[in-house]
Amino acid sequence: MDASKLCELKKLVTDVRIGTVEAVYNGKSGHPGGALSSAEVLTYLYFCEMNVDPQNPKMEDRDRFVLSKGHSCPGLYSVLAHRGFFPVEDLRLFRKCGSYLQGHPDMKKIPGVDMSTGSLGQGVSAACGMALSAKISGKSYRTYALVGDGESQEGQIWEAAMFAAHYGLDNLCVIVDKNRLQIDGPVEQVMNPNPHDAKFAAFGWHVIVIDGNDLEQVAKAFEEAKTVKGKPTVILANTIKGKGVSYMEDKAEWHGKAPNEEEYKQAMAELEAYKATL
Repeated sequence: MDASKLCELKKLVTDVRIGTVEAVYNGKSGHPGGALSSAEVLTYLYFCEMNVDPQNPKMEDRDRFVLSKGHSCPGLYSVLAHRGFFPVEDLRLFRKCGSYLQGHPDMKKIPGVDMSTGSLGQGVSAACGMALSAKISGKSYRTYALVGDGESQEGQIWEAAMFAAHYGLDNLCVIVDKNRLQIDGPVEQVMNPNPHDAKFAAFGWHVIVIDGNDLEQVAKAFEEAKTVKGKPTVILANTIKGKGVSYMEDKAEWHGKAPNEEEYKQAMAELEAYKATL
């Protein structure tokens, strides 16, 4: 990736983080930590990787995306808004009464959302269905799913992993956002799901391990995933919960709460200051 492209993407990632904070602050509730940790992955997917059209969200041959950890939707909404699926200003409607931007993604109301999610553990199964459908129909689209590392404690994740390998779903790429924290504390202390690499490999997956907050590593991982044949790919993205906002970083308490006015102003100032350096 050349320097100008990298700089442009870093600015976009920062805009996505700004939109995420804006949404959660105005909604007075939400889940900023995991949305901020996955900003690089989401931004790269929608601006570089996936075949999507904001003017035609239901395009038949579009690539599909499933936000399995649906509570992190402020990040997805921010990416969709900046990609042009709906106005960026609408992020301020997040979780407001009657708003289409609900606390979890709704495929019937939000342009660009391919699957309604929120019940943890189910997204990979839905993504498997999409990927298998493409295989059966002879379609070329790819399916992506973003999973939380805490979410991987759910047994259905591993049933879906077995299914995907059995059917050779090489058009499926799952990303695990390994920010190491969930609502009750460190993932390893709540219910240790590690080692993810050995487990996915044992289930028959191609495994890629990266720093998920490094755009160049993110880019290389998705390029590698497209070369894999005969098996699904998982990208284990090591990230920082609350990335980009100093007082949120690596703090489990920011899994699911909104900043107050003072905290909001600090977060926005930090993100704007970082953007100015790019």
